[in-house]
Amino acid sequence: MKKLVLLSTMLLMAAFKGAAQEVTPQLTVFPDFRPATAYLADGKKLDIPMANIFLKNSSLLYISGEVTKEASTKNLLRVDFKDRTYFRIDSVLAYQVDTVGKNALFCAKVLDLKAYRQLIANNSNITNLDINDLASMNMFQYTTIDINDVKDIHFPVIPLYYYRLNNQYVLVHERNLKRALNKEERRRMESVMNLPNFSWTDEKFLLKILEVIQ
Repeated sequence: MKKLVLLSTMLLMAAFKGAAQEVTPQLTVFPDFRPATAYLADGKKLDIPMANIFLKNSSLLYISGEVTKEASTKNLLRVDFKDRTYFRIDSVLAYQVDTVGKNALFCAKVLDLKAYRQLIANNSNITNLDINDLASMNMFQYTTIDINDVKDIHFPVIPLYYYRLNNQYVLVHERNLKRALNKEERRRMESVMNLPNFSWTDEKFLLKILEVIQ
C-alpha cells in the first residue's frame, strides 16, 4: 500500500473523539491515492494517476515517482475523482454537497488545529511537537509511515461550508450571509436559525437556508 505523508510525533489519543466533531486516522480525504483529472486555470487538463486531498488545507496531493507533492491550489479550477469533484473556492478545494435551484452548498474538510492545540495543552503525554510549526503548516516536520501503522492516530477535522449564491461564493457564516442577503432573505434565514437544534455544521439546515432564500 502506498505511503501517506503524516505529521511526525502526532500520536493522538482517543480523547479526540470527544473533542472534535469528526476524527480521522489519516491526513487525506481518501484512504488511498487514486486517479484524478485536474483542470488548470490556464485551460490545461492533467491526468494524475495517484492523487488525494490533503486535510492540512484541503489542497491537492499527488505522487510523483517516490515523492508526495502538494499542488498550488491557485493554479486549479477543479479536480475530478471517479466519485467526487472538487472545485477551487477561495484557497481550498471543496466538493458539492447538493444544489437548490441555481444555488449550491459546498464543503471542504480541514484539520481542526484549535482542537489539536487544546488537546496538547491538556495532555502532557503528547510531546515533541512544535505548535508554532503546526499552526503555520509551513515548516512542520513529517515522515512517511504505512497506513496500517496508524490505527491509533486520530486527527480532528472540521468542515468549511460555502454557498454559491448568484454565481458568487460565500463562506457559510451568519455574519458573511447577512452581508450577502437582502433584508427579506435575512429574515427567512433567521427563521431557519430559530429552528430546534439548528447548527451551522448540519447540512440539512444549511440546505434549508438555501431553500427559503430562493
